[in-house]
Amino acid sequence: MTQKEIEVILSRQLAEYLNLAIFIVDPTGDLLYYNESAESILGSRFDDTGPMPAGDLAEIFKPMDRDGRPMEVEELPIVIALRDHCPAHSNFWIQGLDGAMRQIEVTAFPLMAQAQRFLGAIAIFWEVAYES
Repeated sequence: MTQKEIEVILSRQLAEYLNLAIFIVDPTGDLLYYNESAESILGSRFDDTGPMPAGDLAEIFKPMDRDGRPMEVEELPIVIALRDHCPAHSNFWIQGLDGAMRQIEVTAFPLMAQAQRFLGAIAIFWEVAYES
């Protein structure tokens, strides 16, 4: 197991205490962690899924726009935060690992360390009521 940067460790620790769904990825987009608040939205406990490769995430959660069309990976806020090193926000649908469709709001931002070292990105998200 590789040693994690202290900022990533502290981000995970903070996520454990927040009552907001948090998703943390490394610079390549691989999932490092999601907290307990995210588990009900994502449809599975992190202890059951563990870290996941970036390539699997869009396939697993099947993000769709408001019209039910599959979203391009490049449109996802977490990908924008990784690629452009800037915050991004969007509203879209996912299919949880439990099979349930959920509409979510997502705000993602890059995780930077001292000396502008890029460590990945964090997404904060929540389920919203259906909007027609």
